[in-house]
Amino acid sequence: MRKSATALLATVFASLIATSAFAVAVDGTAEVVYGPPLAIQDTNTGFGDSNLGQVDYANGSELDAAFGGIDGGFLYLVLAGNLESNFNKLEIFIDSKGGGENRLLGTNSNQGGFLRMCDDGSGNGLIFETGFEADYWISPTCGGAPFAMYVDYVVVGGGVGYYLGQGQAGGGGGGALTGGNAPSGGGSLGVLASINNSTVAGVAGGGCPPGAGSGAGVTTGFEVAIPLAAIGNPTSCVNVVAFVNGSSHDYVSNQVLGAATGACNMADPRSVDFRQQPGVQFFTVCPGLPTSATPSTWGRVKTLYR
Repeated sequence: MRKSATALLATVFASLIATSAFAVAVDGTAEVVYGPPLAIQDTNTGFGDSNLGQVDYANGSELDAAFGGIDGGFLYLVLAGNLESNFNKLEIFIDSKGGGENRLLGTNSNQGGFLRMCDDGSGNGLIFETGFEADYWISPTCGGAPFAMYVDYVVVGGGVGYYLGQGQAGGGGGGALTGGNAPSGGGSLGVLASINNSTVAGVAGGGCPPGAGSGAGVTTGFEVAIPLAAIGNPTSCVNVVAFVNGSSHDYVSNQVLGAATGACNMADPRSVDFRQQPGVQFFTVCPGLPTSATPSTWGRVKTLYR
């Protein structure tokens, strides 16, 4: 009996560990449990290299690496780097179900100024990598005095958008967002988010062309925990693309994950076509602990068959 009880306790303990693999503080840091990065930046930033080293304010924007996992009913992401506190935008698009938009159309909600990236009636609009069809968008921005972070959300192609609320740096408030107008989760759909702008490592600043860099080793930046119910309840892997944009969603930088290798700032989002960039401009997040990606291999395949 003692042996059976011990075995049962061990099984229960192992189960608890498995179901809480990503039970981490949403504080803007990729803890060890996230595992290796899913994408690493390889290009110096055209949006300034922050040197302040503060958890809140930053004087440049870069995306150094992406971490993620799906666990316990949430999609967890850390986009390591800096988001300049001049209300630059971090654009996060999620492909989590069938359908969606490969080119952003003018029928979307304009929550948070989203339509600035969409077709304005002239047949343009931002185009994603082949195989990526956006279903949801989440976008943090930050700045002000006192410092604050603000997060918007759109159901791409659904004509629906919400302000999810205001958050804090460094995990203040446990990552809770306040003041949102979504119909559930206290106005935030249950999304938790925080930012940590403290890194002074990662890629350097660059001109055009910006030169090679590496975001390897950076683990602080923007972190978000998104209930799967807010992204269509996916049951398998999801694809994600993230990039830094101007304060009015009007000037796309060269900081993309997956990396837009060697790109200069891309400017007007309605003219951006990620299919024209080397490499693959999205990364994949799967249930459980992540595994490292090899985007350079896919980049070579895409180049051969373009």
